[in-house]
Amino acid sequence: MSFEVRSKDLLGRTGILHTKHGPVETPFLFPVVNPNAQVISPKDLRDKIGFEALITNAYLVWRRYRGESDIPKIHELLGFDGVIETDSGAYQILQYGDVEVQPAEIVRFQERLDSDIAIILDVPTGQEVSRDRAKWTVDETIRRADEALRVVTRKDILWVGPVQGGVYPELVAHSAREMAKRDFAIHALGSPTIVMQQYRFDLLVDMIMAAKLNLPPHRPLHLFGAGHPMMLALAVALGCDIFDSASYALFARKGRYMTTQGTAKLEDLEYFPCNCPACHETDPSEIRKLLLTDRERFLASHNLYSCFTESQAIKQAISDGRLWELVEARSRNHPALERAFKRMLRYAKSLETDTPIAKRKGPFVTSPESLSRPEIIRYEERLLERYAPPSAARSVLLLPEEFMKPFMKDLSRDDFLRSIEARRYVHICSYGQVFPIIPNELFDVYPLSQTEDALSLTETVVNRALKLMTSYLRKANYRNCVMVAHEPWQQRMGRAIQKRFRRRIAVRVLNVSDFDEEAYQQIRRSLKPKNRSQRIS
Repeated sequence: MSFEVRSKDLLGRTGILHTKHGPVETPFLFPVVNPNAQVISPKDLRDKIGFEALITNAYLVWRRYRGESDIPKIHELLGFDGVIETDSGAYQILQYGDVEVQPAEIVRFQERLDSDIAIILDVPTGQEVSRDRAKWTVDETIRRADEALRVVTRKDILWVGPVQGGVYPELVAHSAREMAKRDFAIHALGSPTIVMQQYRFDLLVDMIMAAKLNLPPHRPLHLFGAGHPMMLALAVALGCDIFDSASYALFARKGRYMTTQGTAKLEDLEYFPCNCPACHETDPSEIRKLLLTDRERFLASHNLYSCFTESQAIKQAISDGRLWELVEARSRNHPALERAFKRMLRYAKSLETDTPIAKRKGPFVTSPESLSRPEIIRYEERLLERYAPPSAARSVLLLPEEFMKPFMKDLSRDDFLRSIEARRYVHICSYGQVFPIIPNELFDVYPLSQTEDALSLTETVVNRALKLMTSYLRKANYRNCVMVAHEPWQQRMGRAIQKRFRRRIAVRVLNVSDFDEEAYQQIRRSLKPKNRSQRIS
């Protein structure tokens, strides 16, 4: 196995990609290096910025050395002893329509270059094409994949099988299923560049998920052409492990300065919102005085630092189990990202699959969208599918979640709870906005008491809570329900439950202004059994 997964969160993961020139820790962005001209040398990419790997274009090298019997190894040519991935010329097909090299020929050439990772010559779908044309690019890429695998002789090179289909998710899914049958170490999603340039990140979500859900999970997924720090967290959360981009240099050439909040023009900046080695101890006015080549080199360096720093932040978020929080925070940086984040919620169930059951830190719930996070979906489904109340329980006492918080140090409260628990026919549950109902015996199970929220009380939030509470009560075998309501929204919910269960469960709502001895006595009286059957334990 060339890919070793270390930790997971959502569909994102940290891992180690093993190559013959050493390991690459993912998620990782491969900076694109032009073999004929570099704004930053490959050596400086590694020694000064920290990139242990890069990607270059084998087709451009082929044009330079075609017909020659003696060609340098790619590491020698670039003066770089780290990991090198080589592209095959598909980008030039996308830009110019065709290349003069044949698919089998560029495979053999990449083997002669001694690449660590190599991409077959696929046919990019592009964006503004008909469905018939898109289908042809999928079929042709599959045909070329079979041709490439027939001529491959080097098993120490990790071969990349691209997935095409463009903006047609059903074609992307078909392409992914077919490429998954072939013996590739890595897969890549092609043709997203124009979609990203147009900030169609919501469409990008559908494209990535169509590929990810139909590819083998043990193979890393490479998102071609993605290299802006503002969208890396989103792409990782959807399951992308590898990225490549020349945007750091292309943006620098246009005087653009990358941040996780977006792209700024150097001419508009009064301050650098960054303290990377490039920005440290300088300011925009000083950089604007530099010669064009020096200014371009500065911007390219900063842009790479920005991407590298975001990659590190993403890996730490996965390790902490806080990738959702990072993606949600980044989504607030641009409306296009927020649209994409909301589109991601359509795949909430798929995101739950690889999210750990327990994490080192509790989740943060800061918006209605946060209620779709995997931990919450998982709890709701398992509560209804796998949980049954104690068999002796005939009555349920619903207490507001604020009453049950473990940090409440109140001896009278503890005495009260013990007195209720002694009545074995009474089952204690708490209820709230994030977790609409929690059986008392599960309260300390992750993530129930570990979750922090700052939800605004909206009709949507309350209706969601009411829906789950209703589903739970329908499934349970209670005969009586006492609901303690402290706030107006809780009282409204209590009245709604009374209305829904008036013929099945005797529901009583107790409106209390404070949790004091008087309230405790009122609750005890309301739970007093009315007949012998309620005393049976």
